[in-house]
Amino acid sequence: MFALVPPSRPSRLRGVSMAGFHDQGPEPVVMRAVPHPAVNLSFDLSPGALLVDGGTGSRQGNLVAGPALGDLRVSGRGVEIVRVRLSPVVAYTVLGTSPAEVAGALVDLDELWGRDTARLWERLRQARSWQDRFALTDDLVARRYEAGREGRSVPHEVTRAWGLIVRNGGRIRVEALAAEIGWSRKRLWSRFRAHIGLTPHRAAKLVRFHHAAHRLAGGQSPARAAADSGYYDQSHLHRDVRAFTGDTPVALAGEPLLAVDDLAWPAGPRDREASRAMPARR
Repeated sequence: MFALVPPSRPSRLRGVSMAGFHDQGPEPVVMRAVPHPAVNLSFDLSPGALLVDGGTGSRQGNLVAGPALGDLRVSGRGVEIVRVRLSPVVAYTVLGTSPAEVAGALVDLDELWGRDTARLWERLRQARSWQDRFALTDDLVARRYEAGREGRSVPHEVTRAWGLIVRNGGRIRVEALAAEIGWSRKRLWSRFRAHIGLTPHRAAKLVRFHHAAHRLAGGQSPARAAADSGYYDQSHLHRDVRAFTGDTPVALAGEPLLAVDDLAWPAGPRDREASRAMPARR
């Protein structure tokens, strides 16, 4: 069984969180990552061959997984990974490209960060502790954010729309979002997708699914989780779970990574999301 290591302090950036995962057991580890309303970065420090399968073939190395990527499986021996979750409103600036370019896909981080990736990976390998690894990673993420703020900032209206979706648990209609921020439905749809990587409707479905998944992992029945998460009924939840994971609500509830999600990422999807720009902490 894998173990997780949380950082001792939060990231310097709002909307950024990290965790370490490792396993030194004799048996191979197979983990499935449940879709989450964030862009995920993985830095592979495993001594052996670690394979990441996003449904279109296995990949190795330091990877970016776009939001709503379903059926993502990690397997190998001696697993050692630093994982970073980026809120989509931060990812646009940190990655140097729109999350739309990585939505529903696995991408080599080298393609986006170039030599920054190799330099960080080498320093992570030489770091003396997990906390040192988190500090090194956080430093690069913060520097890339600061360097890209002028030319790659997400519009205030898009940031606000994302914050409304998150704070409402995905239970808000696109028409209400557009009215709230003062845009037409068409303009919101196109600008939101360009900067977040998902349409507003898809983003709301993903956030609502995320909340339901955690309720299932916490022991709620599918019927109760559906009602508490804003689904019409249990069959509605079943369809969303099947669409995002290819599985049933009962099977999803037993996923090991989902069971420890609140320990690895204690702030959850509501972590400091705000309807304003997201500056670095000083």
